[in-house]
Amino acid sequence: MAARPVKGEIYMTKTTAADKKQVIETIELLMTNLTKIQDDTGEYLLNFDGLIVDDKSWHVWNWPQGVGLYGIYQYWKLTQDENAIQIIHDWFTARFAEGVPPKNVNTMAPLLTLAFLYEKTQDPNLLPYLEEWANWVMKEMPRTKDDGLQHMTYGPENKNQLWDDTLMMTVLPLAKIGMLTHRKEYVEEAKKQFLIHIKYLADRRSGLWFHGWTFEGNHHYAEALWGRGNCWITIAIPELIDILELQEGDFFRSFLLDTLNRQIEALYELQHDSGLWHTLLDDRSSYLEASASAGFAYGILKAVHKGYVAEKYRETAYKAIEAIRAEINTDGVLQKVSVGTGMGDSRQFYKDIRITAMPYGQSLAVLCLAEFLQDCQ
Repeated sequence: MAARPVKGEIYMTKTTAADKKQVIETIELLMTNLTKIQDDTGEYLLNFDGLIVDDKSWHVWNWPQGVGLYGIYQYWKLTQDENAIQIIHDWFTARFAEGVPPKNVNTMAPLLTLAFLYEKTQDPNLLPYLEEWANWVMKEMPRTKDDGLQHMTYGPENKNQLWDDTLMMTVLPLAKIGMLTHRKEYVEEAKKQFLIHIKYLADRRSGLWFHGWTFEGNHHYAEALWGRGNCWITIAIPELIDILELQEGDFFRSFLLDTLNRQIEALYELQHDSGLWHTLLDDRSSYLEASASAGFAYGILKAVHKGYVAEKYRETAYKAIEAIRAEINTDGVLQKVSVGTGMGDSRQFYKDIRITAMPYGQSLAVLCLAEFLQDCQ
């Protein structure tokens, strides 16, 4: 178990104007890096039977960029920084000009920011994209047994598989589009998918989440309590409560918060002395991974700000943020970030995943530092 602070000690509670300035400078550095990152060597191109997918570069429509757009949007919402909103506008303008990609779990991710952008601008040109992609989720996206959204991506169909990533990448956009367009069936579908994924992926023993479930063999593969997969849940639950505007007394809200609290209780106990978490959360021989840690910092701190979890967890988030800031180099790269991770059949699979600069590292760092800005003076 990681060492806990002495009673009454809170990490980084006294912030100054200089601290806020430093945090903003770091966020701007991360955004600059994020918008320039690309795979110059082709090392991180994924080949799915001749279909080449760039999992690293900024100028691609995929989930890493979707997470980045959302982090930048959250920063803009807090600061009204004109550069941040321009980055978002420029990205969508360029991608629309190129033509949108095939629809799957991961390419749905940018639709979350697009929905918020439409809410802000009321640009009628954006609405058809939102309606088309949400309609695809409802009517064409493959389903597993028990009517879960199958984690279909480029390449393997992942037949009858549930992955925890799906809630962040696909279900949150569906929920937001449902609220914006007053489509109750989209909202109810989002609720149902959260319940289905909780049913099959939440570990009753620890409160953490397994990476995936297959109905083909009715098992959790390696039973991996994988860090970044878990961080999507820590982010997604507070986001869903906000998106759906769930009020106290709502049973679904209470159920989600019970689930979130159990996970954060476990994260509290498993946090490393450094402030980071291991890539396999319950395996201290696995390496420390910064992108998951940034996601945990964001979700935990937001939950504290909203009163969803106990105040004592603020120190957990602060300790993680302190560690994240230490892992950002002078080029604006968050270090200790694992590359895209498929479903593993062994725990060793996760321990062997390579580490490099990936856009979602910078993205999640922007997200957690933007949330931290609310506590800076």
